[in-house]
Parts: sequence; structure tokens; C-alpha cells
Amino acid sequence: MAQTSKKMQIVFASAECAPFVKTGGLGDVAGSLPAALVRAGAEVIVMVPKYATIKDEYKAQMEHFADFYVSLSWRNEYCGLEKLEHDGVTYMFVDNEHYFARDYPYGFFDDGERFAFFSKAITESLQHLPEGFECDILHCNDWQTALAPVFLREFYQGLPLYDRVKTVFSIHNVAFQGQFSDTVMEDILGMAHIPAAATQLRCDACSINYMLGALHYADAITTVSPTYAGEIQTPEFGEGLDGVLRERSYALQGILNGIDVVGFDPATDKRIAANYTVDDRAGKAVCKAKLQEELGLEIRDDRPLMVMVTRLTRQKGMDLVMYALDRILSGGVQVAVLGTGDRDYEDGLRYFQYKYPGTMAARIEFDPALSQRMYAAADMFLMPSKFEPCGLSQIIAMRYGTLPIVRETGGLKDTVQPYNEFTGEGTGFSFSHFNGDEMGDAVFRAARLFWDNREAWNQLVTQAMSQDFSWTRSADKYLDLYFFMHPEIERPVAVEAAAAVEEPVAVEAAAAVEEPVAVEAAAAVEEPVAAEAEPAAPVKEPAAAEEPKAEEKPADDDEVKPTAKPAAKKTTTRKTTAKKATTTKAATSKTTTAKATTTRKRTTAAAKKAVEAEAAPEVKAEATAEATTAEAKTAAKAPAKTAAKKATATKTATKTATAKKATATKSPATKAATTKAAAKTTPKAAAKPAVKVEEAPSETKAEAAVEAKSAAKTTTRKRATTTAKKATTTTAAPKAEAKAKDKPAVKAEPEPKAAEVKTAPKASAKTEPAKKAPVSPAAPAEEKAPTKKTSVRKATATRKRR
Repeated sequence: MAQTSKKMQIVFASAECAPFVKTGGLGDVAGSLPAALVRAGAEVIVMVPKYATIKDEYKAQMEHFADFYVSLSWRNEYCGLEKLEHDGVTYMFVDNEHYFARDYPYGFFDDGERFAFFSKAITESLQHLPEGFECDILHCNDWQTALAPVFLREFYQGLPLYDRVKTVFSIHNVAFQGQFSDTVMEDILGMAHIPAAATQLRCDACSINYMLGALHYADAITTVSPTYAGEIQTPEFGEGLDGVLRERSYALQGILNGIDVVGFDPATDKRIAANYTVDDRAGKAVCKAKLQEELGLEIRDDRPLMVMVTRLTRQKGMDLVMYALDRILSGGVQVAVLGTGDRDYEDGLRYFQYKYPGTMAARIEFDPALSQRMYAAADMFLMPSKFEPCGLSQIIAMRYGTLPIVRETGGLKDTVQPYNEFTGEGTGFSFSHFNGDEMGDAVFRAARLFWDNREAWNQLVTQAMSQDFSWTRSADKYLDLYFFMHPEIERPVAVEAAAAVEEPVAVEAAAAVEEPVAVEAAAAVEEPVAAEAEPAAPVKEPAAAEEPKAEEKPADDDEVKPTAKPAAKKTTTRKTTAKKATTTKAATSKTTTAKATTTRKRTTAAAKKAVEAEAAPEVKAEATAEATTAEAKTAAKAPAKTAAKKATATKTATKTATAKKATATKSPATKAATTKAAAKTTPKAAAKPAVKVEEAPSETKAEAAVEAKSAAKTTTRKRATTTAKKATTTTAAPKAEAKAKDKPAVKAEPEPKAAEVKTAPKASAKTEPAKKAPVSPAAPAEEKAPTKKTSVRKATATRKRR
């Protein structure tokens, strides 16, 4: 049973978190993802070390919440929890001045001990959280928190509070793993006596690896893009961990990062020279001119400005930049680079600035404000990384209308769609290999588009700015994982609207089946058609129960629109419609709030009245006072189930007889009488054309009973048209047959089964309003099919002769 009142409660542990402390992308993730999870209905506590570098304004808002001691091998270290509420998220800062009162977050000789303490403090603090908060998911990030799943399993397993805790470990960059001497195993971790831990943490004869421990112990593993999740399972990108990642690939998935779309918004950003939007980008030209002036570049709007905001390292593709920069600058492209890193790259950029004054600008510094102005002012953003787990710079660039030029790796490949000059699709430019010439070619593909086809360039900018890279999308995917690990917790409706109806749909769709009727309806199909549709029969039956979000779609989405495609394609579409119709019908019996319910009911009521009204004149006009008419009227008054079985039996018998030239033995009077019997027996159902009978075995069990009701009508049409053409199972609706007498040229319009009429108001409206007689959604397409004209005209001639 789902706990309707309990929310998903998550502890999110990270060594850095914006806006308190940030050195890279991990800080952005920890600063944005928890807030998105809270908006989606979860409760989140973020645990971060209380560094001395945190601004005093935040420290002043902290409230001392709890304190306790953490055992770390032979040590017993103090741990305080300082609570801070910020933007709807609760932050718990782990306080220990011995470990965290330093000028920088990382880079110290005792980092192994510092973050082993942080990991142990995380697991210990699960007992000291606010009242009512019982951790369901412990989400750890990168090697600094990688030991938390290990400690949880080895030291806390079996305690009631910890039994429900599931662990998720996120890899933000597999290159940083936390490798230390194996002396740490006993002296700091106190785990040398535990064989499982000692084995699964050891990476070689004299070293242990924190990240390796998390990969073995965590319940689920994520990384920051789908492509990167595949890359790290290869020796080229796995950094020695590809073996264990392949071994645990069943627990690994990539979830793309997002950005703070409020903080990075060119329409409201106060850090840029002029604001602009996707519809009015005049401000971007102002930003470009201001930046060119600021950096000492020529102020020209006819030259593309390409920027880089990056760490100057080989991983970021600086080797390629150094190789191709001469070609790029001499070719007329302005370049500006902001960042710090390896001395060789810094000196190289200064050289090109000296060689190409007015065209090249290098700022060897860390300046977040300048980086923001560069994102907004540039035309192109270069990011030729050797590997890139996700990357946020290219996403921010697109947000500001700056087209990225990237190498197809990791998150760069997942976020940037390369420009297609034939279709106009794309959001940037890309190249495949880690090669300077390929990178230069990509730069000039972009530059030539800027120079030669400004209209296509502007359209590409519009497409880039229109992309959705909000954290809402990413948070939903993380919640999918969390709720998969805790199925006993009910997911909020706001997050997954269809979750509440999925189970009732499955139960009702299965319960609505009448096995004998389903078998008879399938048997009534002509032999070649049955053979063609056989594979669909066993598959479609459970498919109706598995359709998870039929109720979530608007009524218009559930219907089949008339097309002029060949019969085979239309049949496939009708099959899909049938499945959706059944699922939706079952769901509406439980969900009264669905918008499509009222429409379907009105359409069904109108269908009943209209068909019955048209059936009556037809009976009077064609009445021959034969015994079969009396039998049909009796059947119409009988219960629906009995009539359906009788109609199906008649259809089955006629099927066999028709295959043996049954038409020769039937008199026109009998055919007319049987037609009237079918009209009286199934007033709600409409007839189907010959090319559609193959749908019968593919119907779901929930529709089988309804389909059987139209069997007698189908039989009549078979008899009427077999004389003219040996194509079987051609039927005519009461309305279509009545019109045929006055208008011989009109093709018989097939009607969907009763279940389809109920769920296809929009498609019906294309031929006739829903308040009138229910005209088939497929009718326009049927009229365009030339292969049916001869059969219908001959059938009409036969009826006239009668």
C-alpha cells in the first residue's frame, strides 16, 4: 500500500554548493537540483562542509541545530550541524574547524582524512535530522562523499533508522577518484578488519580508491549525461574504473544536467550591457559592441566574435586551440579567451594577442562578471573538450543566443544538435575527432554561415535560445529513479499525473474481456486477413493495460485523424487508436476529472440517437415482412451480450459459407432482411470496410464484446458485395446504405466500432459534427481510395436491383 501522506525525503551530500562555495560544475548542480526536487514535491536536506570561505552574510543566517562526535578509526572528532533555510531548501553545514576552516576547499595533504570525516559525518547525522525527516534517499556526489555508502553498509546496516535508506552515487568527473595510500584503510577508515570493504576499496597493491568503494556499495549510480554514461564504460574514458562500471551497468544511467534559467536569463540579467529576448535581440548587438570595446577588439558587427570561458587544460581542448588559432585569426574571426590554467597555454594565448591586435584578446584571470558579458556578447562559443561529462558553458551560451562549436563527446554531444544546412535544424556546430583541423573546419562552417546567410544564422540562434535546459526536466528523471527505489511511497500527482490511473486501467481492461466473444470475433475474419493480423492478436491484448498515460492526454490526442494513406497504414493507425480508446475508456470509469470524458459521453449519446433515427426509416423503406425481420427485432430487444453472440455466430457461419460461394444460394430478400436485422441488433456500432476487417483479431479484449455486436452487419455487407466482387467483409453503415439509394456515386463510409466512436470526437468532427450521426474518422480516406469504388458501386447496383 502506498503511503499517501509521506513525501520522498532526500539527503543530498556535496563537497561544494552554490552560492555558498563553488569551484566547478558540482557546485552548480548542488545549488540547483535540490531546489528543483523541492518544487517537484520532495523534501530535501543538503549537507555541505562549513568552509571558512563561506561569506559572512550566510554564516550569520546559520542556526546551530545539533552537535555530536564522529568516530574515525581511533579518532573521536567533533561535528556540529548548522542549519540554514535558503530558497525553500534546508542546508546543513557540517562544522569542524580542524578540517574545514581553511582558505580553499581542496588541495591539502590530508584531503583523504578530511573527506573521510565528512562522509562519516553524513551517515552519522541521519540520526540528528529535524523531527519527522526520515531519510529515504542518500544522494552522494563525487569522491568527496563516496565513502558514505560504504560506511552506511558496514557500520550502520541493521539499525531501524538506516534500513530504509537507499544510496545513489553521482559521478561528475570520473577522472577525480580520491586515491590514497592503503595505510588510510586502518588508520583513518578503520576498515582493514572488514574483508569486503578492504577488497572493494583497493585499486592496486598499495592504494585505495574512494570512488571505487562507492561504485561497489551504492544502490544506484548516475552520471551527468547519457553519452558520458556510455563513454566511462570504455578503457579510453573510464580512467581505470571501466571494468566495475561495465559490471554494474545495470545500475548506471546518465541524467543530463540543467542550468538555473532564472539566473541565466538575458531578458533580466543585470550583469550584461543590454537585455534582450529571443524575439527582440537588438540588445545582443549592443553587448557585442561594448565587449569589443572593453577587450580592445575592433568594433565591427560584420566580423564573428568567438569566445572561450574555460580552464586552460588539455582536457578542455587547448591543444587543438593552440594548433588552429593562427588559421582562425588570420581568417577574419575575432577570438576572446577568459581563464587560467597551464602556463604553456597562458603564454601561448598572450603570444597570439600580441600577434593579432584588435582580433585576439586573452584575459588570464578568473572573472565571473566578465564571463557573463562574454556569453551575452559573442556570436560563437568554442568548447573543443577532449572529454566532457556534461558541461554547462555550452548550455549557458545557447541560453544567451551564442552558438556553440563543440566536439561530439559526453554532454556536449547530448546538448548541441549540429546544424543541418539542408533542413535548417540544429542549435550549433560540432566535429567528431580530437583533431585541430576538424575543429578549424567547424569554426569556419559557422563563420561562413554568419557571413553568407544571416537569415539562416538568425534562425539557428532562435532555435538555440528556445531549448529547454531547466532543472525541472532533470529533477523529474532523478525522481523517477528515487521512486523506483522506493515503490511504497506514492509519487505526487503534480510530478506524474498518470500514476494514479495506471493500475485501475490495467485491472479494468483485463476484467472487461469475454474470452468466447474474443475468439469468435477473431474466427469471423477472412483467412488471408487473419493471417496478416495474427501477430497483433496476442500482443495488443496486454498492451491496452500497459498504456500508462492515456488519461493524461487531451481528448484530441487519442483520436485518429483521417488521411489518404494506403489501407495498410490506416489499419495500423486504427489498431493504435483501438488500444488507446480501450485504455482511455477504462481509465475514465475511475477518473472523473479527465477532460475527455464529457466529450466522449456526449459523442456516444449523439451517436446512439443519430444511428437509431436513421435505422428506423431504412427498415420502413426496405421492409419485406419476412421471418428474418421478426427474428432481428427480437434480437434487438435481447440483452447486448446475447445479441452479440448471435451476431458473431451468424458471421462465423456466413464466413464459411461465403468461402464456398455462399452468394449463389442467398436470395435478395434474405440479404435485405439480414441487413435490417444487423441494423436493429447493433444500433451503436458502425460497419467496417473489407480492408479493415483485419483489425478484428488485433482488438483488445475490452473491445471484443463491442466488436462482436457489429458482426451481423459485417456479414450482410459480405453477402451484398460478394456477388459483384469476391472481396469479402465489406459492410455499410445504416446511414451509408440509406444514402446509397439516392446517391449511387457516394462510397460507403465505414464506421469505427462502438468503443472507437466514444473516444474519437475530433476525428469524427472532420466529416460531420459530433452532435449529428457519427461519421467514420476513416471516411475521407476511404473516399480517396480508388480500389474500393468498383465494389461499392456494384454493391449499390445490387441493392437497386433488389
